[in-house]
Amino acid sequence: MPRFNRKGVTKILFAETIASPAYLPTRVEITGATSLTKAIAAVDGFTLENQTIETPDLESKFTSKIEGDDQAADSSLTFYEDDTDDELEASLAKGTSGFIIILRKGDVPSSNSMDVYPVTVASKSSTITVDNEAAKWTAMFAITDTPALDAAVPAAT
Repeated sequence: MPRFNRKGVTKILFAETIASPAYLPTRVEITGATSLTKAIAAVDGFTLENQTIETPDLESKFTSKIEGDDQAADSSLTFYEDDTDDELEASLAKGTSGFIIILRKGDVPSSNSMDVYPVTVASKSSTITVDNEAAKWTAMFAITDTPALDAAVPAAT
């Protein structure tokens, strides 16, 4: 099985709108989305987790479980701060709603490797440190609905 490194392959975009109620962007919407990839220093969350329910019974010492509610993990993107341009920070201001589009295997049409998360920026904060590192800021996201996972990347036009 071939393996790959996400660096240089995975693309992360922010779209203000997606017309499809299933959160499946068109090629035009992907092309018009803001690319976040080059500015990203870290990605946390952007996963769907299940809150299983324990179902013990008197007949066994084993506690079985059943599937429960789905919930999105706490999610954030940490960006390198630009000392001359604040366009990205303005695009992801607190309260901004839109969609985080993750092309896990890159922009490969027909690949079932696109995840789309409907989000609202819950907070935005700069990281202030005296360590020897690049300046960064973090956007925390509230995932507002069930994401579209493993969707096909739309064909190029």
